[in-house]
Amino acid sequence: MAQTEPNLDHDISWLLLPSYWAKMVVALISFLCFANSYDGDFVFDDSEAIINNKDLRAETPLGDLWHHDFWGSKLSSNTSHKSYRPLTVLTFRINYLFAGGFYPVGFHVINIILHCTISVLMVDVFSILLGGLQFTSKGRRLNLAPKTSLLAALLFAAHPVHTECVAGIVGRADLLCALFFLLSFLGYCKAFKENKEGHNFSVFWVLVSVILGAIAMLCKEQGITILGLNAVFDALVINKLNLLELIQKLLHKDKSLENTGLLRKGLLLRITLLMSGGASILYIRWRIMGTGPPAFTEVDNPASFADSLFVRAINYNYYYSLNAWLLLCPWWLCFDWSMGCIPLIKSVSDWRIIALAALWFCLIGLICQALCSEDSHKRRILTLGLGFLIIPFLPASNLFFRVGFVIAERVIYLPSIGYCILFTYGFSLLSKQAKKKKILAVAVLGILLINVMRCALRSSQWRSEEQLFRSALSVCPLNAKVHYNVGKNLADKGNQSAAIKYYREAVRLNPKYVHAMNNLGNILKERNELQEAEELLSLAVQIQPDFAAAWMNLGIVQNSLRRFEEAEQSYWTAIKHRKKYPDCYYNLGRLYADLNRHIDALNAWRNATVLKPEHSLAWNNMIILLDNTGNLAQAEAVGREALELIPNDHSLMFSLANVLGKSQKYKESEALFLKAIKANPNAASYHGNLAVLYHRWGNLDLAKKHYEVSLKLDPMAPGTKENYNLLRRRLEQLQKKGGA
Repeated sequence: MAQTEPNLDHDISWLLLPSYWAKMVVALISFLCFANSYDGDFVFDDSEAIINNKDLRAETPLGDLWHHDFWGSKLSSNTSHKSYRPLTVLTFRINYLFAGGFYPVGFHVINIILHCTISVLMVDVFSILLGGLQFTSKGRRLNLAPKTSLLAALLFAAHPVHTECVAGIVGRADLLCALFFLLSFLGYCKAFKENKEGHNFSVFWVLVSVILGAIAMLCKEQGITILGLNAVFDALVINKLNLLELIQKLLHKDKSLENTGLLRKGLLLRITLLMSGGASILYIRWRIMGTGPPAFTEVDNPASFADSLFVRAINYNYYYSLNAWLLLCPWWLCFDWSMGCIPLIKSVSDWRIIALAALWFCLIGLICQALCSEDSHKRRILTLGLGFLIIPFLPASNLFFRVGFVIAERVIYLPSIGYCILFTYGFSLLSKQAKKKKILAVAVLGILLINVMRCALRSSQWRSEEQLFRSALSVCPLNAKVHYNVGKNLADKGNQSAAIKYYREAVRLNPKYVHAMNNLGNILKERNELQEAEELLSLAVQIQPDFAAAWMNLGIVQNSLRRFEEAEQSYWTAIKHRKKYPDCYYNLGRLYADLNRHIDALNAWRNATVLKPEHSLAWNNMIILLDNTGNLAQAEAVGREALELIPNDHSLMFSLANVLGKSQKYKESEALFLKAIKANPNAASYHGNLAVLYHRWGNLDLAKKHYEVSLKLDPMAPGTKENYNLLRRRLEQLQKKGGA
């Protein structure tokens, strides 16, 4: 169906492999690049999208996935990011169910397999984009550019900018989107399988392509752009339109338009099917998502909040140039580019304007060649390359709506297809001109080898949060979020002194960074530096009055400072902003207990357990308070209720055992003590209280044994030494009586 075109492979000194072997090589290279990420942890956004996402759990109805965003929030919520990716979340849920819990290996393995599959599909896609679409008489598609399609697929498979998508589990959205994006394109090409001289096509495969495009969009928003690319491909490859000639005729209202091929070969019908399908998909998504745009803050995307249109335009274009640079030189990679990582350009005297000029110089040059070149083959490849580079990037460009990031390496996954087309075409042109073609081929192999090593290094950094966050310090030293995450990781490991340093730097870089203030305030509170902790938390709630966690932590500090009325007010303010806040009710109960407001304390703890039935501390405090106030029957009832909900909690067993012992239910109390000790054998208080039980019960030898274990574990255990001495005197008295 296609005329013979210039062969890009002719001047390339490159190994010609059969299609099967070419795909095996691509699969192997893509696997080697990211294989070392298979045993990585859940890192960065994985916590929110997977670990804290209730949509993954079996108890959540499957239907909820269609009404929630990617992070598990209701799409109707004001806090929702409106990222509607139910099919991606469904794959996470399947991973979770098959693994029997949150084990990251299975999640990582699926991501690696997806990237390998996509890279293999790229061999077929690039063979069409670079060599054209042509079938044999038996309907078998020909690969007219086997060498260049292999090179382009290898460049795609081993591009370091893809690491975030493959090694970061949240990148599953981009991988699934890319998979169905490519299947949609290949499906569209199948529509012309039985085509003779371009007069017939299969409506079925066009519709299949639209459906696959819809599935791609349900994995990630960028997927819808494949419908536009299919239309571009149809116009350029199937109908061989000359875009410049078409534009000129449209501008001059030339009556010979019908001879351009626009009305021939069913192009208008196919474009209509693609456009109506795309419009329907977008409308349905709009209805599901709601009309409200997602809510982002200035730190997420500062350029979009600039008052000046000039500043916004300049900075958007600068972001585009940085994305282009990441494709050309993917050496400086970072998990997050927001929050001061890239300072705003505010005047034309800023030297970074050069990057914009370079970007547009290159783009205008490529566009001119794509439109004006006399070589139709060159026009087609350059236009397709630019199309695949630019069109999938449009949803992330800030042109149609504000996005929640400055730069995100994951959104370059699809646009990198266009980069690989342009790079490979440029290489073929250089090979045609070069006298020493083998040297050029070795140079390209060198680039591939460097990329493979860079992928392996970068994917190893994505294996743990510590490595990932620290790797960003040299790339984005001005990014407050990087310092915050390094500090948080250190704090989670118990290194509070080092964490304080990074939290302070995060607050210095961004004086309105309320989460850094909150975490720093928490550490200072634990170190009893209450005055500074209060100042930080007070500033945090002043900057963000609805920051419930900061209000609660402020209440804890005020309680420690014995400013009880202020603490109570802070707790209630936190609950006002987050009505379902079990930890805040728990701390409020502790405040009431300190004030001897026992009924209020019990009510607060009961609220905590209603909101979070597994809240062990709240249950324990209820049991202990009822025990201390002599309400043994009620304490026993609460203890039994708690153990039904949390049957393996040894602290609850211990508290209930104490109550049962006081109620002279020695046998049952003994069983619970022994069970608690089995779960936590090194708790001195467990052995000490069991010894007291045996002491009361008259089992003096067993009492002596457990007193001694308790004192061995904690020689300073309160009351244990006195009770042990009493027991020894009793035993001595019994021995004297026995001897007499």
